[in-house]
Amino acid sequence: MTTPEPPKSISSRLEAWGNSPFAPTGLATLITALHFRPLQIRPMLFVPILFFSSYANLQGFKIDSAGITAAASGTYALLAMRRRPAAFMSRFSIRGIVRGTAVGIGLVNAVAGGWVYAKGDREREKKERTENPRWVN
Repeated sequence: MTTPEPPKSISSRLEAWGNSPFAPTGLATLITALHFRPLQIRPMLFVPILFFSSYANLQGFKIDSAGITAAASGTYALLAMRRRPAAFMSRFSIRGIVRGTAVGIGLVNAVAGGWVYAKGDREREKKERTENPRWVN
């Protein structure tokens, strides 16, 4: 018989989400799906920022990446929440569900990224980067 895993605390879940390179990439994918056709320039400006944040995370700059992700995701979520759908039923269309998911992920990214950025230990991160260099031959 296996023993069940102990439940994870909220702070450990926030830290895991904030340190993940997949969170900004997932939000960038949803933003692209929503705003690429017809092309809307302002929301699409967040996509390269989120991809850069994911790249920086993979390079070992997890705390800085979390700060960039929090800022970009939170700003996108605030801008996306300004607009309200015209009809009640349009909220439950495929586009409405994707939009709601994008706003939700943006808010979670903002909270988790802010948590990691505020609680991060830069000295430990710098030590990890020097001990485990990535992409070096």
